[in-house]
Amino acid sequence: MKILADENIPLVHEFFESMGDVVTRPGRNMSNDDARSASALLVRSVTNVNQNLLESSQVSFVGTCTIGVDHLDQQWLQNNHITFSSAPGCNANSVVEYVYAALCHLDVNWLDKKFGIIGCGNVGGLLYRRLKLQGVDCYCYDPLRSSESNPDLCSLEEVLSCDIISMHTPLTKAGSHPSFHLIELPELRQLKQGAVLLNCGRGPVINNADLLQFLDERKDVRVVLDVWEPEPDISLELLDKVALGSPHIAGYSYDGKLKGTEMIYQALCKHLNRSPELSVKKLVPPLKNNQLVADSQLSTWEQIKRLIAEVYSISSDDRDLRALATAARSGHENFGLGFDKLRKYYPVRREFHNYQVFGADKKTAEWLSVLGFGLASSANE
Repeated sequence: MKILADENIPLVHEFFESMGDVVTRPGRNMSNDDARSASALLVRSVTNVNQNLLESSQVSFVGTCTIGVDHLDQQWLQNNHITFSSAPGCNANSVVEYVYAALCHLDVNWLDKKFGIIGCGNVGGLLYRRLKLQGVDCYCYDPLRSSESNPDLCSLEEVLSCDIISMHTPLTKAGSHPSFHLIELPELRQLKQGAVLLNCGRGPVINNADLLQFLDERKDVRVVLDVWEPEPDISLELLDKVALGSPHIAGYSYDGKLKGTEMIYQALCKHLNRSPELSVKKLVPPLKNNQLVADSQLSTWEQIKRLIAEVYSISSDDRDLRALATAARSGHENFGLGFDKLRKYYPVRREFHNYQVFGADKKTAEWLSVLGFGLASSANE
């Protein structure tokens, strides 16, 4: 059978070539002609999977190697008896590590801050649990959750009064609690002096035009945006005003992407009634040169900032996006194409659990453990 896949899915040939002929295409440019003769479709979040893409095709299975499914027309797929599967939670840890890296870059120690989370599913829920392990004062808004699953649920207004607000909602336009433009000018104006606002979920959950106006009014609020409205042709004026910007790569750790591929491989195996024979563990060897050394001369916070930056230089993501904007303004680059290119050729970023830290004192070791790093007592072990 023919398997049509987004060219940015890692190890797509290694995982799926035993099932059929794997043909890759740029995800944003997949067409009905591409899909016409395919039996299975494998995508990421940039491909809109709907009637226009799949009408008159032979596709019987759609797998998206992502947490979100707002790019899938689920009703049309169901009506046409097309099985579809996603990879819930595959990149949750990657996004949580992005949040930590962003706060370290801004020199915002979250331990003594009121921390608000909007959306407590796979990503927001994981962030919440990690913060609670450190005793952080958390406030969560998610009308789809119950107080039994999260005792720190509260109103949106209470979350907006926090020092740090991190957004992790899927994009929905229907139902009793749509997330589209959940945050507009009235909500933004509720942010406290010096607040930090992060959006690592879906761009249109914040009205970006209102956000641009708000940042003209309030210079004290620092905003971190990994997702934008719209993508890939984002507002360069808004990019100028945010404290940190990146091209929708918070969930782009190599480990997260591999987990997404593996989950969809397992789902297609189930669809074809065959037993999975491959896994990430079988295909990817352990990371080499993974030893880090703590510096006891520094405070715990300074050590955490240094170690996280050593593993993941989030400032490089910001710098690359701003360099693209400069090139686009001078006419040397098409920004939309460049935005997708930054995603396509995103450097390999490994998650914290791949690294061993040596020589950490007890307090620093406790932090590192919660963050996910491996620990050893000395560099000679």
